[in-house]
Amino acid sequence: MSDRLQPVLSVRDLKVHFFMDEGVVKAVDGVSFDVFPGQVFGIVGESGCGKSVAMKAILRIVEPPGRIVSGEILLRRDGTVQDLARLDPRGREMRSIRGGEIALIPQEPMAAFSPVHSVGNQIVEALTLHQPVRGREARQIAVQLSRDVGIPDPDQRLDAYSWQLSGGLRQRALIAMALSCNPRLLIADEPTTAVDVTTQAQVLRLLRQLQKARDAAIIFITHDLGVIAQMADYVMVMYLGLVMEQGPVDNIFHAAKHPYTQALLRSIPSIHSTPRISLPTISGSIAHPFKRPRGCPFHPRCAHVMPGTCDRQAPALRPVAGGQLVSCFLYDEAEGQR
Repeated sequence: MSDRLQPVLSVRDLKVHFFMDEGVVKAVDGVSFDVFPGQVFGIVGESGCGKSVAMKAILRIVEPPGRIVSGEILLRRDGTVQDLARLDPRGREMRSIRGGEIALIPQEPMAAFSPVHSVGNQIVEALTLHQPVRGREARQIAVQLSRDVGIPDPDQRLDAYSWQLSGGLRQRALIAMALSCNPRLLIADEPTTAVDVTTQAQVLRLLRQLQKARDAAIIFITHDLGVIAQMADYVMVMYLGLVMEQGPVDNIFHAAKHPYTQALLRSIPSIHSTPRISLPTISGSIAHPFKRPRGCPFHPRCAHVMPGTCDRQAPALRPVAGGQLVSCFLYDEAEGQR
């Protein structure tokens, strides 16, 4: 089978729970998905839905008291399949994968860089940890990477500290560091949160250009459906640690199946919206993490709730017409095949 037909990463029934004095928080409670070579896989959902925790689990950097309870994180490498969930998070093999084969662009570039070391030294350090390069050669590669991501005068900028750079330049430097080891999978965790709209457009365009040039797979995490429409090829919608719907981006935006996805799309402003009319909102609020509703987690806020069904058991994720997978009782087995 062609390598392009096999996923780079396969996540199967991943569960990440946080064991606290007040109770157990099921941040990720049975998530499954595949990411293929050259694909931009978008993950969208409200704050607290578990999208960032799922990505931390892939990189094995979930902080205590959280831990992976069950599931598989299958990385295909060198003709073999490695379950990252079984590796020691601090072991040599996991450390070689983290940053080498799977790289992260975190939300806050200011927090990601050390304030007491130059940006260039930190990019060079990432290079020397994962590549057989040293000294002047590593510096030259760092300069070229900085030039590739659009940093002007990279020779001088690399000697600056993170707090001396603008938000846009910090974000570009962070992308350069993530790309320094030519990873097969890049995880971008809301990379445009801390920048203005103009810089956001530049960063998104840059990521798309780099993804096409390097043929890398990207997992793009955001709460902004507009960004998802621009960036993603395939989309997964999460709510309270579960997958509500997933499918090709065009199908999700033009023929959404799950009531939660439909409600999210209705709340997006449009140039066709009637002036001075309030945008539709999703009724209620997301449940407290210690008091998850029984059954479908979205049923207390759902306009299509079926009492006696949705509030008693959780629906399974099943295929429906149009190429999506949907977790909803509105689509029974017969409807799912139509």
